Amino acid sequence: MDYELGCRLEYLVEQPSTFLFHLSVDRNACEVVHEEYLHFEPELACEQLQTPGGLLHRVRAPEGPLTAIYAARGSHTPRTQPAAAIGEVPSMELPAHVLPYVYPSRYCESDLCVALASEVFGSLPRGYGRVLAICRWIHQRLRYESGSSGASTSALQTLASGSGVCRDYAHLGIALCRALNIPARFLAAYAPGLQPPDFHACFEAYLDHHWWLFDPTFMVPRRGIVRIGTGRDAADVSFATILGLVQFGDVRLHMETTDPGVDGGVDAEGVTIAAHEISG
Repeated sequence: MDYELGCRLEYLVEQPSTFLFHLSVDRNACEVVHEEYLHFEPELACEQLQTPGGLLHRVRAPEGPLTAIYAARGSHTPRTQPAAAIGEVPSMELPAHVLPYVYPSRYCESDLCVALASEVFGSLPRGYGRVLAICRWIHQRLRYESGSSGASTSALQTLASGSGVCRDYAHLGIALCRALNIPARFLAAYAPGLQPPDFHACFEAYLDHHWWLFDPTFMVPRRGIVRIGTGRDAADVSFATILGLVQFGDVRLHMETTDPGVDGGVDAEGVTIAAHEISG
């Protein structure tokens, strides 16, 4: 799949502030970025930082209006594997770098979901199918509703309210996976077909020593999801983390692709965009 994508973010800076932007397409074995552009109005010095969760850009902005403009063109080739062969990794065999993704985090209170997860999913066969069952359960119980949650909404609050947006679906999926000792992490991404266009959120579960992509919203073809970054939850990969006093303005996104394909049945295959992260 070939893609062209980008975003335009507008702010009013009320005092000199530092911005940490997670906007760039991630560099991994499934992504080739042919062209990329990041521009600020007014023009600012920008520091590029490669973090474990993705590519970060840090700028210091003076008082006044600020606009960040990002655009990229490239190709995306997800890897697939039959789901039946993908099993869970015993806790004693989890690599050290994966362990942070089995702990509770700010928006994913997995320690408070153990009883629920065990009751609903504890007797299911362990592996890809169990995580897929979690996604379907979330999809059946939540109503996708823009504006129904806020920046501080957690997984349990989403479950109690019965509604949310993609980040809330992802947080609940992560919390239920971790409650079953399945490492899971938040994924921020660009995705085709969203109306209106917006940043997308889903999650990855660590199975068979790979990270596999899951999307409880079932809103977009997983083959078309282009990674920005990963973290314990949304706090780690917000598209803009602001250290200062700033008013938010307009946010616009666009993404055009060649045919991203279809998943061919969510039971039939797993799709990963993190195949470069394989533990020894």
